[in-house]
Amino acid sequence: MIIPARYGSTRFAAKILAAQTGRPLVQHVVDQVARCRRVREVLVATDDQRIADALAPFKTRCIMTSPAHPSGTDRIAEAAREIPDDIIVNVQGDEPEIEPEIVDALIERMETGSESMATAATPYPADADPADPNLVKVVCSQQGRALYFSRSPIPFQRDASSHRPETLLHLGIYAYRRSFLEKFVTWPQTPAERAEKLEQLRALERDWPIYVLKVQRASHGIDTADQYADFVRRFAARVASGGKDGADE
Repeated sequence: MIIPARYGSTRFAAKILAAQTGRPLVQHVVDQVARCRRVREVLVATDDQRIADALAPFKTRCIMTSPAHPSGTDRIAEAAREIPDDIIVNVQGDEPEIEPEIVDALIERMETGSESMATAATPYPADADPADPNLVKVVCSQQGRALYFSRSPIPFQRDASSHRPETLLHLGIYAYRRSFLEKFVTWPQTPAERAEKLEQLRALERDWPIYVLKVQRASHGIDTADQYADFVRRFAARVASGGKDGADE
């Protein structure tokens, strides 16, 4: 398991190190995935010594990577050279409430299926705005493979009187076979990837299928200061109710 953690963020400056809970945001992600049954080791791949220094008190293993990587996938590919595993899981550093059960289910799918790459999605929350570009949408085939990911609402409903298609919210987790990951990072970025700023489109544009595990989930990653404030309130409520303050529950 590798968590890419980049210091820079255009929408929420230095969000990875936001620590109003007493722990950096990325450490909450480490705490969550450390609870997974099928994860052997949790690493943070970063490009900034400030992140490594902030995680040192928690004894989180960090691997320093190049600051020139165009995406988190490129970053974890460099870090993956340090571990022997055939299945590499990438959880985004801004997903402090990622459910361990989702991670385990995705790993199990990779262990039993034939896909080279997989991710997860959930039915779109009723209180979320499909037009929000910070929330990535995905359309899947009937066999559960991704057709397209977008920051725009998809699919477009031309006729309002017709059956409304299900909108799925993409979750910030990927699983790769090592051989595919090594191949993926040799490819240059593709037009849709550059336009949407979504690295998974690099695979789709080259006709590599991505399996999408559909799960039930209400939360999503932290992209803005307001979303982080909401997380801090939820975390404080869990602690006040007797939840574990290190692993969020």
